[in-house]
Amino acid sequence: MRKFLVVLDDSRECLNAMRFAAMRAAHTQGGVQILSIIPPDEFNHWMSVGEVMREEARERIHAHFEVFAKWMRDKQGVDPELVIREGEAVREILDQISEDKDIGVLVLGAGTDKKGPGPLVTQMSRNSGSLPIPITVVPGDLSKERLEAIT
Repeated sequence: MRKFLVVLDDSRECLNAMRFAAMRAAHTQGGVQILSIIPPDEFNHWMSVGEVMREEARERIHAHFEVFAKWMRDKQGVDPELVIREGEAVREILDQISEDKDIGVLVLGAGTDKKGPGPLVTQMSRNSGSLPIPITVVPGDLSKERLEAIT
């Protein structure tokens, strides 16, 4: 089964990327893999403090994931899987794509402010020519109705 890989983060545009991935998966009998990446510099503390912070980050990720997962199950009939990795975002995305051969499309949300689409979209676009899968960049300001029409 082809999976849509979507990155879970705290950005507003993440919501449209999640919606798009779930709707496309539902229409194509595919799956959704949600990847959350914990930055390495988040735990540069004493070992015991770093472990507590790492566990708290994982708990936040699971709580955030459950909100999206419930919507995907209830509204789209898609049961997403969660993958949590630690490291630099672009490297971890590339490694996940390399390790899971069922991933067929990377879905990213683009920011809508004047700063541009966001650092992840910018960095991944630079690598797009050498990726083994296509990237779908979903505008962060698309309405639910427009997303439904597109997917």
